[in-house]
Amino acid sequence: MKRIAVVEDEVYMREELCSMLEKAGYSVLEITAFENAEEQLTAITPDLVILDLNLPEISGFQICRNLKQKTPIPVLVLTSRDQMADELHALRLGADEYLTKPCRKERLLARIANILKRYEGRSNLLEGQGFLLDRGTYTLYINNTSVVLPKNQGKLMEALLAGGNNLVTSEQLCRALWDTTEFIDENALQVNLTRLKKTMANLDMKQKVVAVRGLGYRLETEGTP
Repeated sequence: MKRIAVVEDEVYMREELCSMLEKAGYSVLEITAFENAEEQLTAITPDLVILDLNLPEISGFQICRNLKQKTPIPVLVLTSRDQMADELHALRLGADEYLTKPCRKERLLARIANILKRYEGRSNLLEGQGFLLDRGTYTLYINNTSVVLPKNQGKLMEALLAGGNNLVTSEQLCRALWDTTEFIDENALQVNLTRLKKTMANLDMKQKVVAVRGLGYRLETEGTP
């Protein structure tokens, strides 16, 4: 069952939306504390966010921007703001759809279904600090742009991201590159790691590949002790 988070401060509108979505077969999550809405949404990772723009404490624009910079979660803006400038601004920040209130139920449900269908193949995405990696194509999404990594760099990045905060050994990286651990070619491994580091530096990425002598490698965020 697809999970939809509703970020709406008007109680009647929120209840109406949640009831409609539940009747349509969706699991609904209500966000009612808006100042930390981004953190809540990141933690619960819904399949879709329906977001109002006129919220207390924080602008829906800010939530949209922060969320889209950090996660692949789709956002449908549903708002009473009907100015073209607002719509264009939301879309530039990464919103996937923009609908104005009042909105017919059929139209809203159709747009929701379309967004969810478009995102069905996004399970291949791995998340880093401020970027996403498509493990199927080795496309890196960062700073509102995308870059296709060379195959070996993509394999190394995938292995390092999959390791999370844990160390990734040379053996694991060699297996990722050449699908074997029968030999470890440190020179060839270092060449590929150097190329990845250069690419990451050129993209001004927050995370760097750090070697832990005699143990392995991991991604660390700049400034982290």
